[in-house]
Amino acid sequence: MSAEEEESSSTPAEVIEIVGKTGMHGEAMQVKCRIKEGENQGRIITRNCLGPVREGDVLQLRETAREADSIGGQ
Repeated sequence: MSAEEEESSSTPAEVIEIVGKTGMHGEAMQVKCRIKEGENQGRIITRNCLGPVREGDVLQLRETAREADSIGGQ
């Protein structure tokens, strides 16, 4: 898959809330993000992401069907 095909198969999602740190050592952040395009446009999902992130950032998601489990296992 070329870089152009990979970019077109991703979906932009804007970070609207940072829930907290997760992972074995706190290396990942759990965020709530709003899907900006595609069939799930407007839907808010919870995802885990690595690296620095803040509210207003736009993530490129490969797929929008899965959601992360909530922190605390509830």
